[in-house]
Amino acid sequence: MHKLPYLLVALVRLKADFSGFLNFFYRYSENKIVRLSLFFEKNKNILVKFFMMKRGRYSRPFLHFATIGVLGVGVISAPFLASTYPVFSSNSSLNTQIASSSEQSINVGDNVFQTEVSQKPRDKTITYTVQKGDTLSTISQKFGISEDTIRWANDLSDDTLNVGDTLKILPVTGVSYKVQKGDTVYTIAKKFDTDPQKIVDFPFNDFANPETFSLVEGQMLIVPDGIQPEAQPFVKHEVYIAQGPVPVAAGGFTWPVHGIITQFASWYHMALDIAAPIGTPIIAARSGTVVEVNTGTWDYGYGNDVIIDHGDGTKTLYAHMLNVNVSVGQTVTGGSSVIGWIGVTGRTTGPHVHFEIRKDNVPVNPLPYLQ
Repeated sequence: MHKLPYLLVALVRLKADFSGFLNFFYRYSENKIVRLSLFFEKNKNILVKFFMMKRGRYSRPFLHFATIGVLGVGVISAPFLASTYPVFSSNSSLNTQIASSSEQSINVGDNVFQTEVSQKPRDKTITYTVQKGDTLSTISQKFGISEDTIRWANDLSDDTLNVGDTLKILPVTGVSYKVQKGDTVYTIAKKFDTDPQKIVDFPFNDFANPETFSLVEGQMLIVPDGIQPEAQPFVKHEVYIAQGPVPVAAGGFTWPVHGIITQFASWYHMALDIAAPIGTPIIAARSGTVVEVNTGTWDYGYGNDVIIDHGDGTKTLYAHMLNVNVSVGQTVTGGSSVIGWIGVTGRTTGPHVHFEIRKDNVPVNPLPYLQ
């Protein structure tokens, strides 16, 4: 009976020791985490630079290991699934259907090994092997880029091609450029005689800061519509002027502003960019009702923008405004109502209006619709 007080004392001491250990472990872990966080914060820029420069190199091994992992999980789990759902192994009619379906799926004809060029958007430069009958013209048409783009990417002195030659094929017309120290999108655009907004809008160009368009030395950049400096004196640079706004007939669209068209519609930019001085009035391209107004926000890069519904399944969007002059629910008249003014808000490198026409909420090329 005298042992009970000693047991209680031992339990109290054990509790105090355990509490002290937890307190020590908490402070120790907190200190380690803080030190690790400071170390990471100090060196994260090195990691960012490394992965941005090497991101393409590791994509293929990653996909290979991921595929092997998925197949491994499937092989390991197959016996358990078969035992859990025996209907798949015992239902002969279902097995017959699966076998029949499988036989049909592999009966694809004699051209199963024929390689066709994919028409989907590409994010990087690919290598193409010249085939019999290929010319610079046919290859450029096949990939939807200019002949000069192929010449510049491959340092071709003439247009002679031999079967088996390998060519670098850019995803769009223009040039591929390795960023040097001190480069900006503006200096690169000036060097290659193009608009910096095109560099920014190409969806597969990476920026250390998407809002300031800062670049990392050594990264590869696609410069859409870029022209090599030595070729610039021989390549005519066309300038297109948006003539408008003008009064519009029923069902028609007018240009929202008078200015220089700096970017036409493409698969990655289904809109028109029209440059004009800051403060230039932007006019409704067609009569309708304002259904959306965004101000003071990034709004996916649109900045200050307005959307007008024209009542027949079409809408127009006007982005990067300095200020907005309309409100939701307001009725506007095409060719005369001022909806805002040219600005540089959102994802923009200079004053212009990003103009979209949407059919059933899908952006379409505005040119065929404009008067």
